Amino acid sequence: MTDSFRIRRATVADLDRLAALESVIFENDAWPEALWRSELESPHTFYLVVERSDAPAEVVGYVGLLSLPGGHDGDVQTIGLAEGARGRGLGRELMRQLHEEAQRRGVREMFLDVRVDNPVAQSLYRSFGYEEIGVRKGYYQPDDVDALVMKATL
Repeated sequence: MTDSFRIRRATVADLDRLAALESVIFENDAWPEALWRSELESPHTFYLVVERSDAPAEVVGYVGLLSLPGGHDGDVQTIGLAEGARGRGLGRELMRQLHEEAQRRGVREMFLDVRVDNPVAQSLYRSFGYEEIGVRKGYYQPDDVDALVMKATL
């Protein structure tokens, strides 16, 4: 990861920037702002954002965790990076920090969904020990793309 980026905990103050970036990254199936708000306000979620060190108002990436108190499983809710922030190790660092938080919360198994047509993301997840455990047909709409369901033991 280069020194020109900073990762920090997301807050509701990041809502507009997160929703805007999401609509660029996931054009057809972006989360609506109301869903982002509920995710950021929930006591059961943990979100990180990546911002440029020289332009902190510019969010270029994010990742989110859902874990319920007393539970031993967690979900990677979402992860995304702006095109110009890719290939710098930021996705790997986001996942590493997300797993650290999951372990602090007592999570033992992590789950995620990933598009079958996204081999770069699948490769990243496999490098963290995720394995395919199922397929959700037509999960990503309106593109009608299947999702691989993946699981990792922490």
